[in-house]
Amino acid sequence: ISINVVGILHNFWEQKQTAQVNDSSPEPDSLLLYESAPPPGPPYVCYVTLPGGSCFGNYKVCDTQAEARRDAARVALMNSLVNELPCRRITAEFITHSLNQAATESADSCDSSTSIGTYSLLLQSYMGRTMLEFQEMMTVFQLLHWNGTLKALREKQCSRQSVITYYSQRGLDESMRSSMALDWLGREQKAPGLLAMELQMAQRELVLARRRGIELRFYKEKTEILSLALSQAYVHHTPGVFSPTPIKCYFYYLKSQTVISE
Repeated sequence: ISINVVGILHNFWEQKQTAQVNDSSPEPDSLLLYESAPPPGPPYVCYVTLPGGSCFGNYKVCDTQAEARRDAARVALMNSLVNELPCRRITAEFITHSLNQAATESADSCDSSTSIGTYSLLLQSYMGRTMLEFQEMMTVFQLLHWNGTLKALREKQCSRQSVITYYSQRGLDESMRSSMALDWLGREQKAPGLLAMELQMAQRELVLARRRGIELRFYKEKTEILSLALSQAYVHHTPGVFSPTPIKCYFYYLKSQTVISE
């Protein structure tokens, strides 16, 4: 029996979004995005991004693009269905259990000046929501940490609460990606070859994560940001001349080549 898993995933999220907006029809581009990596031949790779930003990919070795798309949809559907279970909701009990796991002593878990306190604030802000929603927000902070932005904000004595509030509301957008790419361009100027090495590591992490069938947005965003920066490193032969405009243009080009709206 052949199951149209792509159609099932689409219907699942269409019904979910329709319910969330009180029976009004969701916009087509607010549903699913499929992105196919364009290799010269098999095996093929496909990613599907859900409405909130969570991303999944095919973990099987696929000989056709259609097969890769179906497999990516299958992984996304399984995770979407599991995410609806009551045990995937963030509750007070879950927060307590998570904080106890995060540290041997939980005495500072309510202190926002500590790492555990920050984690507690993030969890509290998503009380009653799902783990997938929480992961979507955490991806932003993972990228900010990886990029060194959180460290820079800490050195400027920005409060953790203000940082959490700002970036939780802002989310991940093209402007933030361009800013991070510029940061990596600056690092490449100081240490030539760094970008190529970091990109190779990020690509390897993305492949391993995809084969595990886990949520991929953090790994995929890292790869795209580093690719963006590396493309500009080749364009700008003169040190110190880094313009964000070409980066934005390249980003739109990169996304337009492989994105298919569902």
